[in-house]
Amino acid sequence: MADISEVLKNAKRIHFIGIGGSGMCPLAEILHAKGYSLQGSDNNESSIVERIRNMGVPVMMGQKAENLNGADMIVYSAAIQRGNPELEAALKSGVPCFTRAELFGEVTRHFENCIGICGTHGKTTTTSLTVQTMLEAGLDPSAVIGGKLPLTNSYGRVGGSETIVCEACEYVDTFLHLYPNVAVILNIDEDHMEYFKTLDNLILSFHKFALLAKSAVIYNGDDANTLKAVEKITGKALISFGFKDTNDFYAANIQETDGACTRFDVMYRGEKLGNIKLSVPGRHNILNALAATACAVYSGAEFKDCVKGLEDFKGAGRRFERLGTYSGVDIIDDYAHHPAELKVTLEAAMKLGCKTVWAVFQPFTYSRTAMHFDEFVEVLKIPDRCVMTEIMGSRETNTYNVYTSQLAEKIPGSVWFNTQREVADYVLENVRPGDLVITLGCGDIYKTAHMIIEELKKQK
Repeated sequence: MADISEVLKNAKRIHFIGIGGSGMCPLAEILHAKGYSLQGSDNNESSIVERIRNMGVPVMMGQKAENLNGADMIVYSAAIQRGNPELEAALKSGVPCFTRAELFGEVTRHFENCIGICGTHGKTTTTSLTVQTMLEAGLDPSAVIGGKLPLTNSYGRVGGSETIVCEACEYVDTFLHLYPNVAVILNIDEDHMEYFKTLDNLILSFHKFALLAKSAVIYNGDDANTLKAVEKITGKALISFGFKDTNDFYAANIQETDGACTRFDVMYRGEKLGNIKLSVPGRHNILNALAATACAVYSGAEFKDCVKGLEDFKGAGRRFERLGTYSGVDIIDDYAHHPAELKVTLEAAMKLGCKTVWAVFQPFTYSRTAMHFDEFVEVLKIPDRCVMTEIMGSRETNTYNVYTSQLAEKIPGSVWFNTQREVADYVLENVRPGDLVITLGCGDIYKTAHMIIEELKKQK
């Protein structure tokens, strides 16, 4: 197999199959800034495709063999499956082909200070928060983020420094391709068990990621699984964060100022660094803010210069994203798809003081739904009303024989529908001014939020 370092060093024109993906776009931007000639293809027009074209990069619609003309290196996203005509032609072409994960890893190798932020929950929010904090503190990082950062209106950025902040995903051990200087572990919870099989295997992967860090590991000192992952890690700085005062960075004097904001002191080894008012709700976001603070301070920022970035952060795209108020109904969209994520998100929503909280949930993958079935039942009892779609199988077939109707049978007062249009219509018939509708899931449930908004706009 070709060495990606050598191929990238000598490449004249790189072709991206699926260039419109949120994970592909920031890599294309970084390589474009470094002077590489790029081209790509995608199946759908989108704001990302428009952004890439505005850089002067040609993007072809539809995926076919002739798109590859002129390329001497080909990169394809995980969303591109075998059988795709362009991918099949690429693999037979003799041109070196690499996965997005392989290219991502190689890109990070060229930065002195790669900060890789991993964890079962909170990766996108913490990566976004870290980038915003560093920018406001006068640092100039590049970034690769799994969601859109409103500050930059993008999934990443090209900076002028030797720092890159990136979301490091554990799925199929993708993060083990990276070259982190700093490894950040937010938490470890059972997920993607169709791949990892056991919790011990999952923890071992996070341990391997921590071992990759050249200089430091920043970790959640309150999380038992994370503590197992960092056991016997030596030869680098170990920096903990959490609520307990035994951590290096910890929160003290926590006060909920209203349903959406939290004020607390940021402490470092017993010394008060300062007080911040966080605008993203939930105790889990305090931990995310502490992790971001640790990353920024370790990278050379003064805490006083971090405060503005921390306080101005309003969330990443699809992470408790406030879409607005329409006809008196608040609409929020969130990526939560694991029971632990749903729990903290719904608990935060219930504290906002709305008359009725409507959770509109799209279960994602049959394996996750089956393996965490009882947990899903319990957390979906938290909101006042629960409306669900059928399970989005994504890459899986339903060998688990699990269906949303089985969830609905266990959740009092819940309803489910096959289509998002039916879900939107049901909510619109029953929602009232003063209510909150929060769409939840990592698939395309955000479309339901926008269906509801469009109809509510007409009621003015």
